[in-house]
Parts: sequence; structure tokens; C-alpha cells
Amino acid sequence: MNSNPPKASTDLHVLPKKNAEYGTREYWQQRYAQEEGSFDWFKTYADLKPLLHQHVPRDARIVMLGCGNSTLSGDMYEDGFRRIVNVDYSDVVIAQMRQRYQGMSDMAWEVMDVRELALSDGSVDVALDKGTLDALMCEQGDVWEPSPELCENIRRVVDEVDRVLAPGGKFIWITFGQPHFRRRYLERAGWSVAVERLNDGGFDYFAYIASKSQTREG
Repeated sequence: MNSNPPKASTDLHVLPKKNAEYGTREYWQQRYAQEEGSFDWFKTYADLKPLLHQHVPRDARIVMLGCGNSTLSGDMYEDGFRRIVNVDYSDVVIAQMRQRYQGMSDMAWEVMDVRELALSDGSVDVALDKGTLDALMCEQGDVWEPSPELCENIRRVVDEVDRVLAPGGKFIWITFGQPHFRRRYLERAGWSVAVERLNDGGFDYFAYIASKSQTREG
């Protein structure tokens, strides 16, 4: 069992000076070196359980994109989702999480950049992101007209997800971003996209479920 409760996001010593720092590896390396315990940006497994039970089989091969020190993977493991590969570009947090969840031997923790996944083509049934793309999208500028650099970063991530997903696989993106800001990044040949609104009486969050065609294109 995970005994570390989520850490409050208002701890001033771990907050960046500028929101754009959320999209840098340097910020996360420093933050994880200082931050104790676990932290979930939004939506714990208890909140997401109905959604995940609907879309993710227990035996699915799952990659957790930008796992950080979230409790999500551990909670999913305890609920029977055992085939999880957790990836993050911070070697600091990966070392911490390997130690924290060492008793969950079927779950892997690997240092990877989500823009360049060291995973085989078609080796994943479900790619799950909760907040990682949101962090990469933090920049100063117009949300209606994001910078070419931001668009390229997101395209690289989605390209990699498309590559590693098996035919019929799903990319589940949990985000605070509304459809007119986010859906455009998922519109591509061979994918169908559904959007579910997640609201517990407070702030709106969204789940984008991009399902890959059962047949390969081309």
C-alpha cells in the first residue's frame, strides 16, 4: 500500500517562477529532488476509476506517460492493472518511484522522454496521460495560437503514442484543457476521438479517448 498522501500543489518552494518552467526537464529534476511523498495535479484514481474500468481491460499493456510521483499507477496496480510501464524524463523521480513501489514487481519504471519512447511499435494497448501534455503546453503566449515549438512538441508525443499503440489501442488523455484547445492535437487518420467531461461539482476536466483503428493504415 502507498502510505504517502498527495502533496499540496501550493508548497511555494516547489512552484516555478514562470509557468513555462513546467515544460522543462530541469524544473522537474530540481522539484523532485526537493519534494517528498506523492503529488497528483488533479483527479486521483478514485475519481478516474469508472472511466478506466470502462476503457482499460485488466490485462492491458499500459504505458503511463510522464508518471511523476503520482499515486495513480500504484492505485491501479492494487486494483488489478499489473502490466504498467511508467516513464518519465526525470531519473530522480524514477529512482524514487522504483524504491517506493518495489513490492509491485510486475510494474516497470523507466527513464524516457515521452517525445522519444524506447518502446517497440505496437507494444502498448493503452497509453495514459494525466497532466504531462498539459505541463509541456505551459508557455507564455496566446492559447488560441500556440507557438510552433509547442505544436511540434505535442505532435512528437502523439506520433510516438500512435507508433507504440497496437491496432485497436487507446490513448487516454486526462486534462483541464477544453475541446476547442485540445482536440485538434488528436485528429489524425486512423483515430477516432471521444470526449468525456469530468466534473465532481467543481472545476471541469476532460478525458479524451483516442481509439486507434483495428487495421493498420497504408
